[in-house]
Amino acid sequence: MSTVEALQPPVARKERKETLLHGVTLVDDYAWLREKENPEVIAYLEAENAYAEAQTAELAGLRETLYQEMLSHIKQTDVSAPFREGAWWYYARTEEGLQYAVSCRKRGSEAGPNEDAPEEVILDGNKLAEGHAFLAVGDTSITDDGRWLAYTTDTTGFRQYTLHIKDLETGETLPLTVERVGSVVWAADNATLFYTVEDEEQKRQYQLFRHGVLSGADAVLVYQDDDERFNLGVGKTRDGEWLVMESSSHTTSESHVLRANEPEGKWTLIEPRKDEHEYAVDHRNGMWFIRTNDTGKNFRLVTAPQETPGSAHWVERIAHRADVALEDVDLFADFMVATEREAGLPRLRLWRFAGDGPEASEAGEIAFPEPAYHAYGGTNRIWKTGKFRYGYESLVTPSSVMEYDIATGLSALLKQLEVPGGFDRTLYASERVHATAADGVQIPVSLVYRKDTRDAGRNPLYVYGYGSYGHTLGMGFRSNRLSLLDRGVVMAYAHIRGGGDLGETWHDAGKMLTKRNTFTDFVAVVEHLTKSGYGDSKRVAMEGGSAGGLLMGAVVNLRPDIARAVVSHVPFVDVMNTMLDASLPLTVPEYEEWGNPNEKEYFDYMLSYSPYDNLKEASYPAMLVKTSLYDSQVMYWEPAKYVAKLRTLKRDTLPLLLVTNMEAGHGGASGRYDYLKEIAFDYAFMLRELGAN
Repeated sequence: MSTVEALQPPVARKERKETLLHGVTLVDDYAWLREKENPEVIAYLEAENAYAEAQTAELAGLRETLYQEMLSHIKQTDVSAPFREGAWWYYARTEEGLQYAVSCRKRGSEAGPNEDAPEEVILDGNKLAEGHAFLAVGDTSITDDGRWLAYTTDTTGFRQYTLHIKDLETGETLPLTVERVGSVVWAADNATLFYTVEDEEQKRQYQLFRHGVLSGADAVLVYQDDDERFNLGVGKTRDGEWLVMESSSHTTSESHVLRANEPEGKWTLIEPRKDEHEYAVDHRNGMWFIRTNDTGKNFRLVTAPQETPGSAHWVERIAHRADVALEDVDLFADFMVATEREAGLPRLRLWRFAGDGPEASEAGEIAFPEPAYHAYGGTNRIWKTGKFRYGYESLVTPSSVMEYDIATGLSALLKQLEVPGGFDRTLYASERVHATAADGVQIPVSLVYRKDTRDAGRNPLYVYGYGSYGHTLGMGFRSNRLSLLDRGVVMAYAHIRGGGDLGETWHDAGKMLTKRNTFTDFVAVVEHLTKSGYGDSKRVAMEGGSAGGLLMGAVVNLRPDIARAVVSHVPFVDVMNTMLDASLPLTVPEYEEWGNPNEKEYFDYMLSYSPYDNLKEASYPAMLVKTSLYDSQVMYWEPAKYVAKLRTLKRDTLPLLLVTNMEAGHGGASGRYDYLKEIAFDYAFMLRELGAN
């Protein structure tokens, strides 16, 4: 394409397609963009990429400056905090100039790795990526004796993983491979592998196989789940005694268990599936510990005898609370840690067991010093221990690996992410504020800014949102943010309904027939922040991805004047056409989040906010829409169709750009340097539009 052509926005041809349902005709002029193998489709995407490059050519210098800044804040050669499992200590290291981490281990004792022991390389991401533009390692499992590694890789970004088996003693990888594998776990015999396999059409894990891979035996199908809403996963209890097969949808789950040392034994059902009932299991001293939402949305903890695990035998250990969500329980030989969420913030509460029985008493809570933070259970592979590893970080505190001593009640810092390049955390501040939604509900907002650049009502303002699937926004540290903060941008994170920041009721208040709350909450947050002096209403940028891209599209349709710039990643914007096509991966399981448009009530409601269907003639913000050709969750054609249609309707001169990564999937570039370059592109676009470059 010539420079002159690249300066003109691409025009996608129209090919009218009509769908009549519930008395409404849906018109789609760009359905042909779904034809991935059509050279015209690839040519159109490449034309959009060329146009975006031409429209941002003046930003090349700024992009490079931003990239170098972000690079300067990364310790390129580094080693993670090692953790113990069996006779080894495992860690990952990075090397300057290499895109991927190298996973390693050393032999050691309880005190730590033996520094004189030779390093064993388990997986080198850089070698695995040779010949590929993309690499992701999926699930991994090592036999109890430490010899055999099962791992999965994706080299396209489509999240379709291939199983490999590696002999860690010799370094050789077996010729055996299995396609479309999800979760993997070894039985206690160090020879039998269990793994789940994906349905080719629906892209859901639906079969569990048992495979004596070291004996040369054929794989045996153990279980198949034919309910299209459900996905299978397999793992092991922390005590190592049981394998757990969980089948779950967005709202329902059930688990089967098998003794790890009896791989050909019979699986036992814990509790039959029942719509809207979710539970998760672990095991200690002949008792099942079950986190369940049977009596309330926010979950409680119960126990049941090993031989009679059903609900008729459940005994409550931690009660359900309306204002506290029980998100996880880490179980150990002598104590357990409950991960809870209260007022939108995580808590780690400890319980000590009195003896071998399930009775436990509260033993305190790990305290955190900041108003907005992210805390979570870390890598804990040792069953009999007096230490608990957890992660802590905030918008201004780098990621930290902590270790809590159960006996003393004290935490020790094992490793904090080093941020070179002159980072001084005292220059930055974080806050937690609340915005009032249209119906009076208080919406939490986390803020971070550089203190010496605050200028009330005049700063550029960045607002991020997601608000779906009960996902919580973990307020962690990202060194790349410094490039915005140091230029005076105030950054805000909206904990809107549809997310899980205030428990499952918060999720329920922003899904299905209450989904519009998600969008109006976001509008309320932006208005509150600008009226409160956190930013200039004329200099607002907003960002979201996937379901957060749906948020971006719905908000600009509701209020095209709400922002100057929008960055929308892999956006789910073609709600109606996607949710009406049950042949697409993920559509049927998603009915539990969005509704089934084949039912008129849901059809009408979803149509009222679907971004693609509600585009209109108007002035829109400057928009950067990004997608990936091999995205398996939000197909590339959704953002492509959205941009093609919007080009015919927008009545302003602000840029509308579509950028497609032709070699990646839902998460974008996989290499750490490539990923930074993508962020630099986004930041340069926003800074130009906000006048902060």
